[in-house]
Formats: sequence, structure tokens, C-alpha cells
Amino acid sequence: MRLFNTADPNKNLLPYDGTVNYYGVVIEQTPQIYQALLAEVEWKNDEAIIFGKHILTKRKVAWYGDRAFEYTYSGILKRAQPWTELLEQLKRQIELVSGETFNSCLLNLYHDGTEGMAWHSDGEKDLKKNGAIASLTFGAERKFSFKHKESKEKIDILLEDGSLLIMKDTTQTYWMHRLPPTKVQHGPRINLTFRTIID
Repeated sequence: MRLFNTADPNKNLLPYDGTVNYYGVVIEQTPQIYQALLAEVEWKNDEAIIFGKHILTKRKVAWYGDRAFEYTYSGILKRAQPWTELLEQLKRQIELVSGETFNSCLLNLYHDGTEGMAWHSDGEKDLKKNGAIASLTFGAERKFSFKHKESKEKIDILLEDGSLLIMKDTTQTYWMHRLPPTKVQHGPRINLTFRTIID
């Protein structure tokens, strides 16, 4: 396992089968942005169908985009809300920094360190294949992990407040990722994942 905690956007954190670039802190005034996102976004408890059971999580989510895209994951259909002014500004900033383009954003609100995300890949058929997914963090610093589907090699990185991580190329095909829960006291975190939905 390797742990990365320094930013170099030109460095690929993955040794093979994909591309992950960590830009470090790219957004300032993060406390104000965090509070605005908390107040303005239409947060809802996330839902999933697991072993045939309908589950509501403590973690809250929201979905925004260029138009009312429909997106299905964990067996639940979501329909995108129109961009807020703040989300559109953040999207433009991320596109400028990364050189990528996005048409939608899935937001997650984690209330503390006990809330996380299990191992998964963002391989839904609605997503652009091998397209870039930009992860923007506000709030508590958290560890983010990758695991190769075949070799089981693991890589960890610390995502800072205001930081940008981009996953692209064949990353979703060969690697899984997760936000591991922790009992160490952590404050709340809002994560924005900008992505491209195809018709």
C-alpha cells in the first residue's frame, strides 16, 4: 500500500491500468463555500436497493446537471436538478484547472468520519466510458483509497479541504475506490463529483 499526501497534477498516482491526478488545493474561501452548499443544495438521504431491500443512508446526496439527466445507481433512479449559480461557478473553475469538461455533478454530504462509501467503480452505462470524473472536497480532510480489481494493490491519498482529484482513462474498468469510515473524530465533509452523462 502506498500513501500519497503531496500534490503534483502531472503525476499519475496509479502504477498501471488508469490515470489519477491529484491537484491539491485549487479552491479558496472554502468555509463560505461549504456553508453555501449546505444551505442551497437540495440534500436528500441516499437510497439503495441492497439484497432486495430498500435502504436509506445517513449520508445525504444531490444531483445537478445541464439538464434533467436520469442516472441510475444502486438500483435507484435519480433526476438532475438545474445548476445553482455556485455549482456552475465551481464547474467552470474545475474545467479551467483540469482542461476537462463536465455536464453533471453528484454531491455527497458526510456528517462525520463514521460515514463513508464502500468499494465500488463508477461504471454505470450512463457515464461517458473512460471519461474524467473530478472529485472536489470541502470540509474535513479524509483518506481516499484505490484497489486494483485483479492484483488487489492498494493506494491511499489524503484529500484536503478545497482539493481536486481527477480519475480518468481506464481507472473505473480496473480499479475500485472508496471513502473508508474512521472512528477518529472528523468533522463534516461535502464532496462534489463532476462527471459526463451520455444520452
